[in-house]
Amino acid sequence: MSDCPGKVYLIGAGPGDPGLFTLKGKRCLEEADVVAYDALANPRLLAFAKPDAELIYVGKRGGAHALPQEEIGALLVERARAGKIVARLKGGDPFVFGRGGEEAEDLVAAGVPFEVVPGVTSAVAAPAYAGIPLTHRDFTSTVAFVTGHEDPTKADSGIAWDKIATGIGTLVFFMGVGQLAEIVRKLVEHGRAPETPAAVIRWGTRADQEVVTGTLQTLVERSRGMKPPALIVVGEVVALREKLRWVERKPLFGRRILITRAREQASAFAQVLEAAGAEVVEFPTIRIVPPESWEPLDAAIRRLREYRWAIFTSVNGVRFFWDRLTAGAKDARDFHGITVCAIGPATAAALLERGLRADLVPGEFTAEALVEAIGSEDIRDARILLARAAEARETIPEELSRRGAAVDVVPAYRTVKNTSDADQIRAMLREGKIHAVTFTSSSTVKHFLDLVGEEAQALLQGVVVASIGPITAETASRYGIVSQIVPEAYTIPALADALIRHFRPAGV
Repeated sequence: MSDCPGKVYLIGAGPGDPGLFTLKGKRCLEEADVVAYDALANPRLLAFAKPDAELIYVGKRGGAHALPQEEIGALLVERARAGKIVARLKGGDPFVFGRGGEEAEDLVAAGVPFEVVPGVTSAVAAPAYAGIPLTHRDFTSTVAFVTGHEDPTKADSGIAWDKIATGIGTLVFFMGVGQLAEIVRKLVEHGRAPETPAAVIRWGTRADQEVVTGTLQTLVERSRGMKPPALIVVGEVVALREKLRWVERKPLFGRRILITRAREQASAFAQVLEAAGAEVVEFPTIRIVPPESWEPLDAAIRRLREYRWAIFTSVNGVRFFWDRLTAGAKDARDFHGITVCAIGPATAAALLERGLRADLVPGEFTAEALVEAIGSEDIRDARILLARAAEARETIPEELSRRGAAVDVVPAYRTVKNTSDADQIRAMLREGKIHAVTFTSSSTVKHFLDLVGEEAQALLQGVVVASIGPITAETASRYGIVSQIVPEAYTIPALADALIRHFRPAGV
């Protein structure tokens, strides 16, 4: 039994689409003290790591290693011996051309306990997203994964070209784009028909997935200019692509959309966009945190029965309010006799989840609409509780006070600027890799501009800007940013639907 106090997980990050990451991989990332990740691991997976986890980039781009392979092995051993739980996050599957076997050998030699967490290999996922089944009862029952880039120090090829050329129905070559002409030559030379269908798939499962098809005779010319990372698929099954290409028919296929809302709120929005084919980039510009003091909110809760009205303007307000309500040994029954208002359906749904049905939800989800909806009621001398963000527009308390109500504005939470690293986002915007940016509140606009810096407006030229409602769009406009998308209903589902309609190709 090892006396090493730490442990290493060799985790397959999958092919790129974060939805293909495994549940066990997620659990191991959540447990890890150190995460050493590759270039092909989707950065969104790092959100599963603990806030205080040490994140170390050890990837390779264009032949340039952030850390040589032997140093990666030494890093894993050193951190584990220091008592750390280490997650080694590798693109695809760690044991399929991922050098995971070599890293596992290093760990065994050092007496470090480890586990392997398989990932969805790109050899399976990329063809599937291109509409190419690797086996099919009408075409072939055999498939082989082959490296297209053998160890250059080997004297002879370890690939039995004479056997795989005609003995295997479907061939999938990793890392072979630079050697495509040589691969084709060897296959044809050893008996594979030049008319055999073939494809090159670049960035499979991602927004910039690119697929070129042809035959062994034509593929080299057709795929000229294709760069790594890419797979080569050879076999009769490639001909099924025209019939089975499914992901490219999704309305947001090929679109990369930036989400700026707080990370804890982004998942539902991201899921809708990803279901429509988009690749989501999370750039949380704000964090939702407690108010500087709980005392004003706790005091309001203690005298809850004194209020005739209670107004909630966000899901966050409901969440934080309810946490303190529960801490004060109260529940929904304490709202008896109080008229409850919610600014929109999401806020109303959050209340209902906690056993409280909103009496009033305006047809338009703005402060002005809520004031107008309340306006028909007699609120003179009525005491009203408004639980909201510490910083917000004063429309509601000012208008209700003007009509004779006594409004207690109580901070239930604060939105503060997140410490997101903007370098990658700036680079992606410069390179045209972001197709749309979404803003879900005025604070996300302000903090996006603050984080990205003075070139933000210029970087957004040519990018579709989607704002959740007119107030957010107006804030963006004050900074010179035009919102091309503003949904009629000011909700996250409506914003997602508006993005889908905007980008939907004709006939889809």
